[in-house]
Amino acid sequence: MKIHEYQAKELFKDYEIKIPEGFICKNKDEILKIYKTLDDEVVLKVQVHAGGRGKVGGVKLVKSEQEVIEFADRFLGKGFQTVQTANEEFIVNKILVEKVSQINSESYIALLVDGGNQSVNIIVSPEGGMDIEEVAFQSPESILTLPINIITGPTDFQIRKINSFLRYEQIYYVQLRKIIRNLYKLYLNKDCSLIEINPLIQNNSGEILALDAKITFDEDALFRQNSVQKLRDLSQENLVEIETAKLGIKYIQLQGTVGCIVNGAGLAMATMDVIHGSGLKPANFLDIGGGADEHKVSEAMSAVLSDHNVEVVLINLFGGILRCDVAARGFLSALDKYNKKAPELIIRMLGTNSDEGKEILSASKYNISFADNLNEISKILLTKR
Repeated sequence: MKIHEYQAKELFKDYEIKIPEGFICKNKDEILKIYKTLDDEVVLKVQVHAGGRGKVGGVKLVKSEQEVIEFADRFLGKGFQTVQTANEEFIVNKILVEKVSQINSESYIALLVDGGNQSVNIIVSPEGGMDIEEVAFQSPESILTLPINIITGPTDFQIRKINSFLRYEQIYYVQLRKIIRNLYKLYLNKDCSLIEINPLIQNNSGEILALDAKITFDEDALFRQNSVQKLRDLSQENLVEIETAKLGIKYIQLQGTVGCIVNGAGLAMATMDVIHGSGLKPANFLDIGGGADEHKVSEAMSAVLSDHNVEVVLINLFGGILRCDVAARGFLSALDKYNKKAPELIIRMLGTNSDEGKEILSASKYNISFADNLNEISKILLTKR
């Protein structure tokens, strides 16, 4: 689960991590009022769940009331896209107004889970304010990654190493230690999956501040994070993903043309690998789960069909608790309600009542290709390139 920058910074304040003076505004009048109370220059930032805002004008230094008005008119209530949002638009409902910070240096710092070493990693770079992916590609020596021991937390030795790597003078070690340790506390206490500050700045007074903030949370832990749940902004999320989640369906929309319906996360990942190996791209990740019923299967198919990019629907189903004949009727229920020409279906069905399921689907009016294994699926997909 993602939250807005201003919400992340409020959490930083709770954990004594310094941030610039700022105010969140919902309309143009509020922005103008705040602008007049601050210095002649302020920074305006659109609040959406996407990075890369500055590259498309969503972060701007303004020096006059006219510039404030132009920025507000351009973005408030309008759809906003960045490189990271691909074809999706996010509506800008709020704008963060911040006092200008004098920047002496910029760094990058992040905490995230590393499944390989089963720990939280801290990643830092003295090349802050840039795309970290670009830095990693062009200057990998500019990135330092350290695993954090779950028992000890960030050690003094690690923090001294980070202090040196970020080219801070020794006098800033105490400040940096407080920031890193408090970030780690926040990460654990709120069940975060990512905390990123880019840039972490040092101003002319020697203070270290989080000029930007990005936090995501582990959705599987939200049941014990009531305060975090209240930060959720559904207007920034995919509506289909929200509705399917209510049914217990794991659906994530992607940018490809092959819709996927699978039961079991491992099988779903293998299915997506087959799609990629065939030179195509999946339109979604979808796991209907092992205990789905006809209604749930129908809703899963409807979710896939709602994506206008879908040209082929690939169903890879192993019948167990969910019988294949029940799944077949669910698929046809959704297809019969679909008011456009149905895409071609590629279906692999094994397990309980698979023969009955195939008979039900074969008797339908839809264009269906059946496969018995992943190799056959791949061969069919190759003809769709």
